[in-house]
Amino acid sequence: MSIERRDIDDGAQAGAMALLARAAAADGRADSRLRGAIDDFYLSDHARLDDRMRLAMGRVLDDLALGVEAALRGHAARLLAARAVPHLADALGRQSPATRDRLIGSGLMRDPDLMRELFGRVRQDLLADALPSEAPEDPDRASLLPRLVGAADGVVAAGAMALLSAESRRRIPLPPGQPLSTELPAELHHRLVWWVAAVLRERFGDGAPDALAQLDRALSEAALRSIAAHDEGERLEAVALRLAAALDPQADEFAGLLVEALADRRLALFIALLAHAMGIDYDDAREIVLDPGADRLWLLLRALELDRQSIARIGLALSEADPARDIDRFADGLDAIAAIDPVLARQALAPLLLHRDYRAALVALGRGR
Repeated sequence: MSIERRDIDDGAQAGAMALLARAAAADGRADSRLRGAIDDFYLSDHARLDDRMRLAMGRVLDDLALGVEAALRGHAARLLAARAVPHLADALGRQSPATRDRLIGSGLMRDPDLMRELFGRVRQDLLADALPSEAPEDPDRASLLPRLVGAADGVVAAGAMALLSAESRRRIPLPPGQPLSTELPAELHHRLVWWVAAVLRERFGDGAPDALAQLDRALSEAALRSIAAHDEGERLEAVALRLAAALDPQADEFAGLLVEALADRRLALFIALLAHAMGIDYDDAREIVLDPGADRLWLLLRALELDRQSIARIGLALSEADPARDIDRFADGLDAIAAIDPVLARQALAPLLLHRDYRAALVALGRGR
């Protein structure tokens, strides 16, 4: 290699500029890593995600992005092939592993509503999987959900069967890259579909205007088809709420049904029963149940007039499933929990009955103050 001084030709000049650009980008990445490390260092333990949660969230994000992409690619490619644009159909038909990375890199996946839903879903599924499975007190009696499937009340039986199906869909994912139901609320499903459609379109850059117009039309039609086919009523959470409404347990049945739902590891039904009884959204009830501090949960159970023994069984089951819960603190405070007047508990929980957007605005104002 020659190191003698000589005039720099155009190729060397271009190489130097590319090196400078890479170095500048590296500075930016280093700064981003530093800011991320600082943020992580100052996170409190209760706000930091554990490894199980990180892995589960990664899987969910991958499944959602690739599943929606597969549906859009498949239908749009068929449309393009039928419209005599085979080169675009072939290019669109090839899967790319970068969809999730592009969505995250763009900041779209930081959408608070989407992340609140996904964090809630993943935490719910992890907690449900970790719940201790208790043998029924009567060994000849079927467990809760199979028993409800055989109920004489047809609405209850149909609701229980629907919940079994919804749980199977949630727990047995399709192979990667296969079209799937996102199981998101309708508005969030719509957002995700349009985001993925935009990522697919972006890969084609600036091409021939006529071809890109055909691509835009095909992707838009595929997105609208996915939106039209989505039924948020099939979500596990929605199905559980319908079953809770069909059961509509009376006061003397309610505590036993809650305890049995947890013993049967039917956490979605447990949450739905609480939401239905209190008249609050499923999302609010889920947030209360998943909170390791559990102070609002004890208020909720007392507002619904659960007795000390039932609260003890519920608290023990949740503590065994979630290592973040302080079982000793719960045991020490059990008498105080049971002594709470149900009327006072309902008054303390009254803000949960307000419109969710109104409550969010109040929280935002408080944060700013």
